[in-house]
Amino acid sequence: MSDDELLDVQPSRPVWLITLADLALLLVGFFVLLQANQTLSPHELARGIAEGFGVEPAPAAMPVASHGIAGFAPGSAALPQPTAMLVGWARGELRDPRVRLTVTGATDGSAQDVDPATRSATMLAADRARAVAAALTAGGIPDNRLILSTTPAHGPRSVVVTLAFAGETQGTRP
Repeated sequence: MSDDELLDVQPSRPVWLITLADLALLLVGFFVLLQANQTLSPHELARGIAEGFGVEPAPAAMPVASHGIAGFAPGSAALPQPTAMLVGWARGELRDPRVRLTVTGATDGSAQDVDPATRSATMLAADRARAVAAALTAGGIPDNRLILSTTPAHGPRSVVVTLAFAGETQGTRP
C-alpha cells in the first residue's frame, strides 16, 4: 500500500454517530447537574455555574445617598407634600450617567395601611413608589434611570429614593 492510499482510509464508524453520542452524554450530564442541585435556588445555581467558568457577576448597585418623602396618610398613595426639593436633588445627582435611583415605597405594617381595593400592603407600597416616580419623571428625570421596589414592613409610611452607583456602562464616562 502506498502513502497516498493510506491517507484515503475511511473511518469504520460514521463521524455523525460519535457526535450524536457526545450530544447525548452532554444532555445526560446536564440532567444529572439539575438533579444533584435541587436544593439550590436558581440564582445560586446560576452563580455557581458562572463561577465555574470564571465569569464574575455584575456587582450590585452600591447605595451612596438617599432622599425621601414621609407622612403618607394610612391607606393612601397621595403625595403628602410637594416634590420640588426631591426632583432638584435627583436632577443634581443624575448628572453622572453611572448613577441610578431606586424608589422604594413603604407601609407601616398596620391593618389600616393597605391598598383599599386589594387589602394588600405590597400594592399600597408599590402605588406610593409609583406616585413618587411619576412626580420625578414629570420633573424631567428619565424613567430609564429609575428602579421601583417595595417594603411592606413595619416602619414609617414613606418613599425613600436611594442613589446608587450602578457602574460603568458602555459609552458612559462622566
